[in-house]
Amino acid sequence: MKKFLISTLLVLGLSTYVSAQKRPPAPPHPSKTELVNIKMQELTKKYNTEKKLILNHPLATKQMKRDQMKALNERYAVEKRLLKQAK
Repeated sequence: MKKFLISTLLVLGLSTYVSAQKRPPAPPHPSKTELVNIKMQELTKKYNTEKKLILNHPLATKQMKRDQMKALNERYAVEKRLLKQAK
């Protein structure tokens, strides 16, 4: 009886140890629209930081700033259009 009790406790202990070693379930993957929305937010944040850098540059003239903003706006519009097509 004593051996049976010890062996059952050992088996139960090992089984709980093994079950504790299993990995938790993987988090669900985001959907395509969620990924596009995340990319859109990143793109907007990047656009705003670049815009702030261009407008606050101490050495750039108004013409240089205007040209850089025009190029930035065109690039942003193209990337935004591509993201909308991916939706």
